[in-house]
Amino acid sequence: MHRPMEGVRVLEVAQFTFVPAAGAVLADWGADIIKIEHAERGDAQRGLIRVLGLDALSGGSSFFPIMEGPNRGKRSVGLALENPAARPVLERLVRESDVFLTNFLPGARARLGIDVEDIRAINPDIVYVRGSGFGQRGDEADKGGYDSTAFWARGGSAAGVTPPSSESMMRMPAGAYGDSIGGMTIAGGIAAALYSRKTTGEPSVVDVSLLGVGAWATQFSVNMALAMGGPLPRPEQPKHGSATNPLIGAYRTADGRWLELAMLQPGRYWPEFCAIAGREDLITDERFDGVENIMKNAAEASEIVAGIIAGRDHAEWVELLKGGDGQWALVQEPWDVAQDPSLRANDLIAPLEDTDGVQREMVANPVQFDETPAELRRAPQFAEHTDEVLRELGWSDDELIQLKIEGAVT
Repeated sequence: MHRPMEGVRVLEVAQFTFVPAAGAVLADWGADIIKIEHAERGDAQRGLIRVLGLDALSGGSSFFPIMEGPNRGKRSVGLALENPAARPVLERLVRESDVFLTNFLPGARARLGIDVEDIRAINPDIVYVRGSGFGQRGDEADKGGYDSTAFWARGGSAAGVTPPSSESMMRMPAGAYGDSIGGMTIAGGIAAALYSRKTTGEPSVVDVSLLGVGAWATQFSVNMALAMGGPLPRPEQPKHGSATNPLIGAYRTADGRWLELAMLQPGRYWPEFCAIAGREDLITDERFDGVENIMKNAAEASEIVAGIIAGRDHAEWVELLKGGDGQWALVQEPWDVAQDPSLRANDLIAPLEDTDGVQREMVANPVQFDETPAELRRAPQFAEHTDEVLRELGWSDDELIQLKIEGAVT
């Protein structure tokens, strides 16, 4: 199997999802990720017991999806960074690593002696990577942020999906939504920095903020606003279709599911859709006979399309629309996504074995090399690999015992 990051060691001093998700992607790509966790509490995310109204752990299982997703494939070391006795361990880990990855705020980094200058004093060649809410400069450099605030709210996505007349703001469609996108972005930045170090000999400091990722995700609208020199108009969208095309937008089927149509050329796809729907009469209807008439009478056509689609269940529509060339999709719930035939055909729902030896499945990161699926390995238990990693770095069993007595490691 091609694992392009084989031989790269990443020292991760981070928690929650945004930055750790980058480590998980790099682990999928073959890197050795050593995750430093607080010697007593571990990653704060281990303490989340309810997510999106659901029990994060249930049925006595040790499988913890909120930890597995951003931490799979890593090795966990419990290290008391605030304890001077732990400093020799940290420094040896830094010397043996290619990348230092963190989401600690500037004050915490300074207090713990893990800022850029501190780490570069130990290993001048290390790639230093910071994930943040709002960037490293400006008045908010010391401000923490989650994807719901920095990515979703500040980055423009929440406003983009919330109708102007709505009495409530639309929420993120999934837990750790912006975090997962941001983690993938960080992984790409790390890969570029390692390539640059190899070709120039110079290590980089890499910065990625949730706010920056959020603005990148909404860049089309942001760029339009910049070009117009002010806020974009926010017209109410039609209930069905678009203002000029009845074959764009979401329509509800007879059994309450949604179909998303994206047939951008109404003149081309209107005859095909009408034939598939068994309404050939609409092809020659003078209201819709040609692209200009379809666009002029789009509102009326959209109501007709809504009635047609509401007359059949989603399964029947899926079979009918498969025979056409127009673009469409069934709106899928998480379980539907997990069973998606194209995801499965491309091994993007991948197996792994959990701590209890139970076979599980998870979403794989979307990047593959040489058409080879990623091999997922479970996330570590808290401080599971402390002894293993320290022995690799040269500590004897007696020295390990002493470090534990001193409270330096777990």
